[in-house]
Amino acid sequence: MGMKIVCQNKKAYHDYHIDAKFEAGMVLSGPEVKSLRAGKANLKDGYVQIDERGELRMYNVHISQYTYATHNPNEPMRARKLLMHKREINKLIGKLKEKGLALIPLKIYFVENGKAKVELGLARGKKQYDKRASIKERESDRDLQRVMRRNSQD
Repeated sequence: MGMKIVCQNKKAYHDYHIDAKFEAGMVLSGPEVKSLRAGKANLKDGYVQIDERGELRMYNVHISQYTYATHNPNEPMRARKLLMHKREINKLIGKLKEKGLALIPLKIYFVENGKAKVELGLARGKKQYDKRASIKERESDRDLQRVMRRNSQD
């Protein structure tokens, strides 16, 4: 479609079970948008919390400083406000009260009209044996694909 992905949090799918996904807008400054368009972002340790006023804040997401910015340089690790409808935030508040659930950013992307969006995942942490099972399943799928590819070439 008309979506340009800036960065993804691939490690999140390894460390968490993603129960639900949500889309939110981001409040950014001009140099931050330019930096995102250049692909200079990292979601690795990012997380989202709801503050006392009922607003979403994204923490530990690194958006590098835009090198050609002449004024107002951005702080790379600052907390960024996220934009969602109030009813969606209220739904998230109810779900986050469950034990073991966290809200993490999965990817940052631009939509057709040029606005930067972040995909949030309602995540439940995996145990070590779940991670091993995921790796084993992925490897067996790859082996199966290899065998099918070899058989189709013959």
